[in-house]
Amino acid sequence: MSAESRSGEHGVLSRRRALQLGGGLAVAGIGAACSSTGINGAGGAEIGPTSAQVAGYAAAQQRRYPQGRVIAHTLSAAPGTVDIGGTVSSAWTYDGQMPGPILRGAVGDRLRLQLHNGLPESTTIHWHGLAIRNDMDGVPGVTQSPIGAGRNFNYEFVLPQPGTYWYHSHVDLQRGRGLYGALLIDDPNEPGDYDVEFTVLLTDWLLDTTPPQVFSALKQGGRMSGMPSGSPSPDKGASRMWEIPRMGAMPSPLLGRDAGDVRFPVYLLNGRQPSAPVTLTAKPGQRARIRVINAADDTAFRVALGGHPITVTHSDGWPVVPVGGDAVLIGMGERYDLRTTLADGVFPLVAAAEGKNARAFGLIRTGAGTAPAPTVTPPQLSGRVLTLADLTAAPSVRLSAKKIDTSLSGKLAGDMRRYEWSINGRSYPKYEALVVQPRVGLVTERIWLFS
Repeated sequence: MSAESRSGEHGVLSRRRALQLGGGLAVAGIGAACSSTGINGAGGAEIGPTSAQVAGYAAAQQRRYPQGRVIAHTLSAAPGTVDIGGTVSSAWTYDGQMPGPILRGAVGDRLRLQLHNGLPESTTIHWHGLAIRNDMDGVPGVTQSPIGAGRNFNYEFVLPQPGTYWYHSHVDLQRGRGLYGALLIDDPNEPGDYDVEFTVLLTDWLLDTTPPQVFSALKQGGRMSGMPSGSPSPDKGASRMWEIPRMGAMPSPLLGRDAGDVRFPVYLLNGRQPSAPVTLTAKPGQRARIRVINAADDTAFRVALGGHPITVTHSDGWPVVPVGGDAVLIGMGERYDLRTTLADGVFPLVAAAEGKNARAFGLIRTGAGTAPAPTVTPPQLSGRVLTLADLTAAPSVRLSAKKIDTSLSGKLAGDMRRYEWSINGRSYPKYEALVVQPRVGLVTERIWLFS
């Protein structure tokens, strides 16, 4: 049978819509298959950093931004451990940090980053949301050859547009092991109507197991919970457990009867669990810009700052007509920029894991006062919750209406019993090429199979 929740008069935002907004365990497995094939352009020739097509594009970018700075970084991806606040967990990290270091530049700057792969397998970096040339985009086997274990790769490209973005591994389920970080691009022409800025990265996190083990369980199609064999004894507490509940066991008024597929043991805000939250500091009366990034595998978050209304000013890096509300729903891979004027005190920054009865948690402190408990539920969470449907592109970035030259059809299908996904009946690496003309209208149809 086919089933799909739709947004409409009942105000329900489909979880399938949320999945479209970003990544997730449902699609992350594609990366495993993307690590063995070559990169081909027209005529089958590989397009790499030294190709003629790339040289021409790079020269055009240099002419467009002759005054751009060079922003140089090195990153090392390697296995290790992270302290998420009193709990030490195995992770794969960039430079031993989770999240990875914040990378920052301005429009027109050239990012020059050398990645050393200290992992036991191939990897890449994908620059999520950026319109950059393909050979730097980091999709293994599609736009870039994977970087082998022990090898280095030099990423270099011009930062093309301002906004809140992020970088992460695009191989297998490596992102869910901790390989992600924020990429912020400043706009020299932006008015900057804020006094203080915070960057908030949200994720769901496993303890004593790995994303590939959970993904394998999902593909078996059965309900599962627990820790893998050989893991520490249960006296560590049920909080270390993960679960794949039955279909419909994690409903949400915004996402429908299926808000997710996995219940994680813990949810993190800037790499910290709720029992030991990160504290962001400011002064009373300051106008705050809060950049929120959802780096989770399987969790949409409802984000609110206790005692404060919020205004959404940007979505996925691009300015929108400002809209006020109490909270915002952020899907996997999405970014929202929020603006608020801070009161005096200590306030809970709550990211409720939609449909999962859990949360990520942080604090914003502007003055004296007792920190609220991580279990506090600010009334803003049940107030006006903004979603993508409430937003309109700002006039400065709105596309003009033009005639569509070519229309292509793509049928997106998912088999929830086997956790497999296809386009036009084919799953990667078997695919049907769609010939894209300069301006394209794409019609999609979605089919989901449930047991």
